[in-house]
Parts: sequence; structure tokens; C-alpha cells
Amino acid sequence: MNTKPRLSTADIWNMSVGFLGIQMGFALQNGNASRILQSFGADVHELSWFWLVAPLTGMIVQPIVGYYSDRTWGKYGRRKPYFLVGAIIASLGLILMPNADMFVAFLPAIWVGAGMLMIMDASFNIAMEPFRALVADKLPAEQRTKGFSVQTILIGIGAVVGSWLPYFLAEFVGVEKIAAEGSIPANVIWSFVIGAICLITAILWTFSKTTEYSPEEMEKFLEDEPEEEEAKIGLMQFFSDFKNMPRTMKQLGLVQFFSWFALFLMWVYSTSAIAQHIYGLPIDDSSSETYQNAGNWVGILFGVYNFVSAIFAFFLPRIADSIGRKKTHAFCLVCGGLGLLSVYFLPTATSLILSMIGIGIAWASILAMPYAILAGSIPLRKMGIYMGIFNLFITIPQVISAITGGFIVKELFGNYAIYMIMIAAACMFLAAFSVLGVEDRDDMVLQK
Repeated sequence: MNTKPRLSTADIWNMSVGFLGIQMGFALQNGNASRILQSFGADVHELSWFWLVAPLTGMIVQPIVGYYSDRTWGKYGRRKPYFLVGAIIASLGLILMPNADMFVAFLPAIWVGAGMLMIMDASFNIAMEPFRALVADKLPAEQRTKGFSVQTILIGIGAVVGSWLPYFLAEFVGVEKIAAEGSIPANVIWSFVIGAICLITAILWTFSKTTEYSPEEMEKFLEDEPEEEEAKIGLMQFFSDFKNMPRTMKQLGLVQFFSWFALFLMWVYSTSAIAQHIYGLPIDDSSSETYQNAGNWVGILFGVYNFVSAIFAFFLPRIADSIGRKKTHAFCLVCGGLGLLSVYFLPTATSLILSMIGIGIAWASILAMPYAILAGSIPLRKMGIYMGIFNLFITIPQVISAITGGFIVKELFGNYAIYMIMIAAACMFLAAFSVLGVEDRDDMVLQK
């Protein structure tokens, strides 16, 4: 069998620069969407319903993009056209979401904001899936952990910038951080505009600096794989691939379920949880200056965990080579669980930086290890579709969390959101336990 050539470090970095821009936009969304929606009138127990549009769009979009990107061979490559289109749409969503109140003559601002959240997440998903598949397309097995770790480093850098931008503009540049009721502060609006510009720039860098293997070159790497059945197309092929997904993929699905259930709860409820539990704000108070300060600080905290993930990602390949990918991922998830658990016990907003260290270690591994393990079990001919299907194990727990979260936080916890963070901690520990039963084919081959 013809093996793929090893790529230079520069080539690996160039192919992943676009992820820096995507994650910058994603971080702005994660850190600010809840307070934007609350500023437009959403209650705490309603937040998960608005966030439901994000995983639902991912659930639909990523398998479709994966299916067609496997079959796209054009002038600009196989994966690149998809992440370019996704970046353009995402940039428009970033600009429009915090400015949703401009459209109140046509629709309530909260519905426009929710619509922009849906558009942003759909376009992030259009861009993300081909990036994952591109690394698997281009790199031989022994470089995959490095490839996904480089993505994690750039994701971390982008997320740090995106998370810290509103606080930086308000506290160091002097951009207004308070707005009239029903409007969004200028520091948030300008953060989203800057994020849109950076997203397009980063995507264009990867688009121009990275080449893809031609159909003829790919066929040489696929000589030992069976030809795909041409009789099955569209939905028939999707359901056939879903039914026949590799065993490793099914096992990783349980790990992903618990991991992303925890992450979704953290993203949705952190601002309310910290505002209530640490800042002492009354429940459902989302219009005061203290609440906006809490929201800005949550952005800083999210930036810290992404900064930690970017640094820790440098060490992931070496740790995985030493103890294996499964044990590495389990260790990191335990760190994440401890970080989330500590939010309840730490006394001040500043001390929560310690919590973010554990969460950052888990986030680094979540962005790299499952994909590195998965890539070794997937047929090269179906890399795109299976990467897309794998996203279902990320979106389904988010959908379940969104549907149940509002009821749980309102009826069981009286809208006191810190307990949702405690549920997230428990889920992270369950993910760590689940990963130990996963079969990692690449690990078994590379350790021989």
C-alpha cells in the first residue's frame, strides 16, 4: 500500500490556521450569546432553548457537508471550498447578531438574535468538518496526533483572543461597556466585528497556503480499500454508513456524549452561575452593570481555559506517545471534572482562574484525542462522511441538554445556575471512565 508522505511542520500549521479564525468566532459566540439573548429579553430558564438551534444545525449540516466533500473534486480542491463558504456566512452572522435590535421593525430583537445564532453555528459547522477531514486526508497515521494537536493550539489562541476581546476593548481601549436596556454594549459589538474580519483572514490564509491531493493521488493511498457501492446514494448511503460505523467510533460516541453534555452546560450557564454564586446578583438580574461585568469576566475565564489548552496541546503528542491516547484523554477529562467542581467551592471571581486550568486541559484533549483515535478506524474513502456522522455524538448531547436544561434549572434549582455546572462536572468524570473501554487501532499498530 502507498503511504502518505510526512508533511513539514510549516505545512501542518498552514493547513490549520483557518481554525484560529473559526474558534475566535466560536469563542465570541460561546462567551457572549447568553448575555446578548438575555439583554434582548430571554430569561435564564429559556437560554437552553435558544441554544438548541446550535446543535440542531450541526446535526444536520456536518454529515451533509461530510458526504458531499468526500465527493467534491474541483479547481480549488476537495475540502477548501466548503470552509471558505462557511467562513463568509459565519462572518455575516457575527456582525449581525449583536446588532439584532436594528431589525425590531420587522421582528423582535430576541428572535433576530436567535436566528443569527443559528446562522453562525450552521456556518461554523460547514467550515469545521472539512478542516477535521483535511488533517486526516493529508497526514499519515504517525503524524495525526500532531496534526490535531496543532489544530488545538490554534483553536486555543483564537479562543483566547475571542474570549478576552470584549474585556480588553472595555477596560484598556475605553469602548463603552454599558448600553441602554434592550441593547448590546459597544465593546461586545466591536468584538464581533473584529472577530468576523479575523475569521475571513485566517480562512483565506489556509485556502491559499494549502494544497490537497488530486483524485489520482488519493486513489494510490486507497488501493487496499474496497470500492464504494455506487448504488447507494444520498440518504441511503448515509444510513448505510451510520449502520456500519466502526466499533471504535461507537465507543467514542459515549465518551463524546458525556464530554459535550458537560461543555454545553458550561457554555450556557456560566455567566448566570458566576453572576449569582460569586457576584451575589439576584436571580434573573441581567440588566445591571454588575451583570455586564460578570459577563466580561466570564469571557476572561473562557480565554484562560483556552490559553491553557493551547499550551497543553504542545505536550499532548508526547504524553500520548508515552502512555497511550486513551489514558491521556481519561486523565485530561478528570482534570476537567475537577475544574468544573471547584467552581462551587472557590470564593472569588479571581480564584476561578484555578478552575479554568483543569477545564483547559480537558478542552485540549477533547479537541484532539477523539479525532486522532477515530481517524485510524475510518476508511479513507469515507473520511468526510464519518467525520460528519461523528459530529452527531457532539450535537445529540447538546440537544438533550438544551431540551432538559431549562426545566432542570427552573423546577429543580429555582433558576440558581451553579448546580448546572455541578452536573457538568459529573458528566466529565463519566466521560473519563468511558474512554478506558475504547479500542484505539493506531495505538496498537504504532506501539508494536
